[in-house]
Amino acid sequence: MDLSAINPVILIASLMVAATPILLAAIGELVVEKAGVLNLGVEGMMITGAICGFAIAVETGSPMIGFIAAAIGGALLSLIFAFLTQYLLSNQVATGLALTLFGLGLSSLLGQSYVGIKPPATNQINIPVLSDLPVLGPILFGHDIMVYISILIIAGVWALLKYSRIGLVLRAVGENHDAAHALGYKVIRIRILAIMFGGACAGLGGAYLSLVRVPQWTEGMTAGAGWIALAIVVFASWKPWRVLLGAYLFGGVTVLQLNLQAAGLAIPVEYLSMSPYLITILVLVIMSADRSRAALNAPASLGRVFHASS
Repeated sequence: MDLSAINPVILIASLMVAATPILLAAIGELVVEKAGVLNLGVEGMMITGAICGFAIAVETGSPMIGFIAAAIGGALLSLIFAFLTQYLLSNQVATGLALTLFGLGLSSLLGQSYVGIKPPATNQINIPVLSDLPVLGPILFGHDIMVYISILIIAGVWALLKYSRIGLVLRAVGENHDAAHALGYKVIRIRILAIMFGGACAGLGGAYLSLVRVPQWTEGMTAGAGWIALAIVVFASWKPWRVLLGAYLFGGVTVLQLNLQAAGLAIPVEYLSMSPYLITILVLVIMSADRSRAALNAPASLGRVFHASS
């Protein structure tokens, strides 16, 4: 095994790219759960965003239009979940699982004619002087625009939840929807908007996979990324900056196992490939050990059905 072949600068820069799809999906789901809704359809919205973004980018020749289309596609799919759970009062867990299955099937159907096609390249942003800095340049200033947008979304969600009235209302709805309703807040409307935001972010994460991370369309290419995003929200204790930490941790493990494979580590490839998922499960088990702490951080109305007459 030749560990000298692993460049730590490239490793760190690569983990930021690897973490971006999960980061986008996780921060969207965090907002949804802060509003008191548990949407397990993240995987389905991600794969739908992946094919929508890929198809539109190929047809228009513009990756940015592709990303916009992916956000719209994810948001529209999330509206199905919103209608079923907020108006028809269906079970959120079952509906979310059905949404994932529907998204996987829909994307497979839409993507049949795009297999083997190369999408237009998403250009990196090279900032004069800063991009040429040793070490810091490649790590911080040599990425595509979506890496920076994902970090800006994290910062925006954190500021919104912590300092704005909108964030206060959103958290109030997630903590006690009956009290929020009694104060005159439109609980269902707020939750639908949160669900659409989560769907748009998941769609962006899926498009990042198909346009940047693995620039091609492959059926089922999300490969569990949506479930990892759900786990990261719990790992982050519903705090935005911890979502960033959790996503980068998973991205780092993913990139590291690929580099160890390339370096010839004498461990079967299958064990290295499953290591990111095993570590995610391990972290969740450790986090869940303190049940009282987990209960304090979770929104009190998470997963509970709201009826306006109650």
